[in-house]
Amino acid sequence: MIAAMGATVAFDGFGPGAQVPLMGSDGQTGATQALASAAYRDSPLSTIQEADNDLYKTTVKEGRWGLFRPDLGEAFSRAVQVRVLGGARKALIQSFGADPQPVVEHCLAATHIRRQRDIKLTLVTFVCGVLFLPGLLLWLGVIQLRRLAAGSENRRAGAAGTALLLGAGLVAAIVLIKLPFDGILPNYLRAMIVAPVLGWFLARRICERYAVDLRERWTGLLSGGGVGPHVPKSAPQDPGEKSAEELRVNLEKLSAEQQSNIVFYAGAKGVLGLGTRWGSWTLAEELVPQAGREIHAFRAWDVIRKIHDELTLLERGSLKTGFPKPTVKHWIISPVGEGADEVTRPEGDSIVHYQVKPHEIQRICNDQQFGAGNRHYLGVQFTLWDGNLVLTMMVTVTSLLHTLRIEVTGHALGPVHGLFTTKPKAKTKEVSKTVRFWETREIQQPLLETDDIVRLAVRAPLTWYPPVLEFLGGKMVLPEPFGLRHVWAGPLWKNRFMADDAIRMATPVLRAVHAATVKMLDDHGVDTERFTNRSMFLGGAVQDPGPKKADVYDA
Repeated sequence: MIAAMGATVAFDGFGPGAQVPLMGSDGQTGATQALASAAYRDSPLSTIQEADNDLYKTTVKEGRWGLFRPDLGEAFSRAVQVRVLGGARKALIQSFGADPQPVVEHCLAATHIRRQRDIKLTLVTFVCGVLFLPGLLLWLGVIQLRRLAAGSENRRAGAAGTALLLGAGLVAAIVLIKLPFDGILPNYLRAMIVAPVLGWFLARRICERYAVDLRERWTGLLSGGGVGPHVPKSAPQDPGEKSAEELRVNLEKLSAEQQSNIVFYAGAKGVLGLGTRWGSWTLAEELVPQAGREIHAFRAWDVIRKIHDELTLLERGSLKTGFPKPTVKHWIISPVGEGADEVTRPEGDSIVHYQVKPHEIQRICNDQQFGAGNRHYLGVQFTLWDGNLVLTMMVTVTSLLHTLRIEVTGHALGPVHGLFTTKPKAKTKEVSKTVRFWETREIQQPLLETDDIVRLAVRAPLTWYPPVLEFLGGKMVLPEPFGLRHVWAGPLWKNRFMADDAIRMATPVLRAVHAATVKMLDDHGVDTERFTNRSMFLGGAVQDPGPKKADVYDA
């Protein structure tokens, strides 16, 4: 496995380096598609804050004018693209249990679909709005006043807003009739009133057609199928296509960073991307030689190699119970502050494409066990529930003076928040029946309301310069340090089956680690009686483990 980590593959401009299989690369389509579905959603932007957990909060920045506000899909796609593909972006946290590249590609595809819609809306806005700008401004003013009134908690104010729109329509009809029919100015005034209304009808048809397409893609992703993301110009056809080449390089960089064997520990937040630490078991005893023998010298790396070999055989149990095949990988953990808003990936001769070279991993394992510096951990990971549950056991070996210490810690990353797994619902309204007024029925409402049509139409001409649009309408700011998977992870311990899986997984892993350790020590002339007794005690305690906040010390 370590030899494979040193292999490199060359690419133009940037290569992903060592082709190390991502921990948990199998069975993670559910979490990936749930996150990708956010790019197609037309929910209010504020709903994203429902997915926040105790450790990560999404910020929604309000704009200057509510008519330019984005919906969830627009803001999510924009925020993810800027954060993941931006030229000056910060380092990303790996998305264990999900694949970030398809999520980003769906964001690009959703943006492309909306831009195709905005091209048509811009043409309609120009012909029916800009050429008759005074009338457009008058109608926008009426709609804005209606929106402010409708948003009030006072029912009378909401009714007044509807009456305001009806009154404006009545006044417009009177003006059309009373104006003289001769002359350019009267006819322009008529057109000034009629053209924005005609443009609204055309914009409605355009918006509804694209809204149906976006909702079908949203539904398809959550149903396990759907249309794959179509990202135009993602592959350059000639050397002159700089934007396509830049996109290709950034996507390759994203894949390479996802496969990095460097992770970060951030205090109470745990190992970023792996979830908080819920359990810890320590086997620490003095190294005493066997009677009549001397201890054959060994180092921490020798113990880790034996444990690695034993963990790869976990699926070969006595009973055929479908125990999943784990992914075993060597990790370098770098400490960062709990409140850090960014992480910096180490660089140097010993790192190639975000991968620490094998000889450096071995050196860190043997030498950096005390004091400042990065630490080495051996991780065994299970990706379950279609990527919605990521269970990781981390093993570290340290030796100080005559004491050998083997520590096993359990980390758990919960499911993607339920907000991302909800399918679109038809808009309905409950009304009383005509005859049997004491009974009610549901009637179908239009997919898009008047305010939605106007919002999309006024946003369309500005989508080509997003900073201005974000200034006017607002935007979403992603939590940091950012990774697509862990910042929107829901609670694990409230799901009984998932909690059971986490607790049951600890026992076979812990016993495999102890068995490999005792065997290795016995081969090197160490008296293993104390280690065996301690292992038996831990083996009994792990049969009834309870989740704890092991990263929070009560001191």
